[in-house]
Amino acid sequence: MAEDVIYMPCAEAERFARAAFFKAGVPEKEAQLCAKILIAADRRGVSSHGIGRITGHYLDRIKNGIQQAVTNVEFVRKAGATCVIDGHHGMGMVIADAAMRHAMKCAREHGIGIAVVRNSTHFGIAGYYTELAAANDMIGICGTNARPAVAPTFSTENMLGTNPLAWAMPSDDPFPFSFDGATCVAPQGKIELYERLGKSSIPSGWVIGEDGEYRTDVSRINADIPLHKAALVPVGGVGEERGGHKGYGMAMIVELMSCALQQGTFLSALSHPTPEGKPGLPKTGHFFIAIDINFFTTPAEFRRTVSAVNAELRAARKAPGCDRIYTPGEKAYLRSLEIEKTGIGFSAAHRKMMHRVNREYDLGFELPFPEE
Repeated sequence: MAEDVIYMPCAEAERFARAAFFKAGVPEKEAQLCAKILIAADRRGVSSHGIGRITGHYLDRIKNGIQQAVTNVEFVRKAGATCVIDGHHGMGMVIADAAMRHAMKCAREHGIGIAVVRNSTHFGIAGYYTELAAANDMIGICGTNARPAVAPTFSTENMLGTNPLAWAMPSDDPFPFSFDGATCVAPQGKIELYERLGKSSIPSGWVIGEDGEYRTDVSRINADIPLHKAALVPVGGVGEERGGHKGYGMAMIVELMSCALQQGTFLSALSHPTPEGKPGLPKTGHFFIAIDINFFTTPAEFRRTVSAVNAELRAARKAPGCDRIYTPGEKAYLRSLEIEKTGIGFSAAHRKMMHRVNREYDLGFELPFPEE
């Protein structure tokens, strides 16, 4: 974080987001849900998917007519433990929440539930939905495709989205096992965060240019990715030597699960331009899977096993210079305890955005930092 960070209580930031969504035309209960999911990222310390994105990914898209404030969740098909949903370009968080809850409902009856979604929009942090399942004694799995940003192995052209994949399972620890990761080295949201924080460069190895060389220039990368002049690198890196083909393969799995079952949009078509070249309606696809543990063993036994695995891993021999081993979900939990005390940190650019939203939507908030 930059040195000039000023903090705002999480609950207050969530109230601000809820009011902004409502003023933008999102119905009250749905605005509350969208704000909750947005701030859930900030509470975990995942600022790349938090309130800093309220304008570019949500409010501005609503204002420009490329996302619907009122969401129509249409169940196109229901059959046994499965369903296909058309989100009609509404609020991705509302669509995703409905999809996971339906998958959970099916899992209670059949042991497993699968919901696939087409014509959705950005749904925030994927781990929110999988942890919803884990909190109900289920295993949660979800993924989503996205606009082209990642180059396939042996290419420099961005073709795949960041395509995150998330899993969550209940445990006897104070937090669930929770893995939520993009299938590229770093998601574009993290690069956007670097730009908002005023940083001039990113670590080498995240992005490649048309010439196949690594790029670090924050100021141009975000603009060049939509122009296919820069691309994010798959997990494992460029080429096959360090397993980049594995990250590429995982990204393809998420892409196919997010488009083939629901016959949705994929790859370059997700750039959603109009015939005139202007931004069009997003057509993002998602998938959600819930597995009811009760169909296999008791939740208590399952949680005990998950915690035992976690404990054994944490007790492994430490690498030189490292004093602790973490298991998935642990760092986010520890960050959440700290952030609940300190509040969400806002950089100068972040604060400027909040004041702009406050004025533009006439929210009347007394923000805990002066306008600069």
